[in-house]
Amino acid sequence: MDSRAKSGVSIRSAAKRYGPVVALDDVSLDIAPGEFVSLLGPSGSGKTTLLGILGGFVQPSSGSVWIGERDITFAPPHKRNIGIVFQNYALFPHMTAGENVAFALRARREPKSSWAKKVADALALVELGGFEARRISQLSGGQRQRVALARAIVFEPQLILMDEPLSALDKQLRDTMQLELRRLHRRLGATIINVTHDQREALTMSDRVAVLKDGRLVQIDTPEGLYDRPRDAFVASFIGEATLLPVSRVDGEAVRLGETVLRTAHPLPPGERLMLAVQTERLVIDDGQSHEGANRLSCRVTEVLYQGESLRVFAALADGTAISLRQLSSHHARRCIPPPGASMTVLLDPQDTIVVPA
Repeated sequence: MDSRAKSGVSIRSAAKRYGPVVALDDVSLDIAPGEFVSLLGPSGSGKTTLLGILGGFVQPSSGSVWIGERDITFAPPHKRNIGIVFQNYALFPHMTAGENVAFALRARREPKSSWAKKVADALALVELGGFEARRISQLSGGQRQRVALARAIVFEPQLILMDEPLSALDKQLRDTMQLELRRLHRRLGATIINVTHDQREALTMSDRVAVLKDGRLVQIDTPEGLYDRPRDAFVASFIGEATLLPVSRVDGEAVRLGETVLRTAHPLPPGERLMLAVQTERLVIDDGQSHEGANRLSCRVTEVLYQGESLRVFAALADGTAISLRQLSSHHARRCIPPPGASMTVLLDPQDTIVVPA
């Protein structure tokens, strides 16, 4: 893509109010040129409102939106040079794949003589070369999603917005398309902002993830940073499978959970109301080998669930507090898991001992 697609995005103190209801509350966000950022949050968090403001479909109550050096806060959608992939793809069923892609060029009144090459190039980029004459009804769900992507990129926009583009696909195809979208982004080099409620999708596809709650931006970070260093209990519980347990401060490097002192390799947050965020895959069953420095928790197995590629093990600490861990479902792993009712010791590395404000 040419230099037009290398523009960053700046959202400055954006807010949206519907009477007494605050849908978006003073959100500021800078997105670098060529960056892939996902907006992640539960229903009502403000992510779709923010995407609407970026696309020009929602007017902010206050604040501004910039693409590069251009203020587009009140520019109509068709003058923003933005490609959009909608949740339901919004393809025209009476048109072929090529005609659907060409519609974006026709809407922008680009010379008709350039359509054929641009359409062919866009379809080839999404690995649908030669599909120009295919009817939409002849395409699979994944192919339709790619046609929608080709239509969004055919005019080389400055910014691509995606509104839950994979939600209509089945799980296996959705997992495949996550990787394909990531690879496509690398080839395009375009700035992409994606809305999703799927945590795994956001972590897989994004350079950074912006977590929203109740209209406010809670944290923006790399997938690793978000997962390893959540800012508060909400982010810790929303990302992955975390159990939040109240703990008390012992010193600057340790907390107490019941009668057990746990060491952490991370600075403890200020305040006295603290929570231990235990991700299921960070707990490891003690196999009797040397695990120097690991925190140890004694518990009793209450239930073991087989979930295909993994086993979910539920257990209770001495005071009855429930925890869970996830193990690969290999035959070796199954032999290491005690049956329900049996005692078990689990290990938690200090690097994986994450404490957040309550």
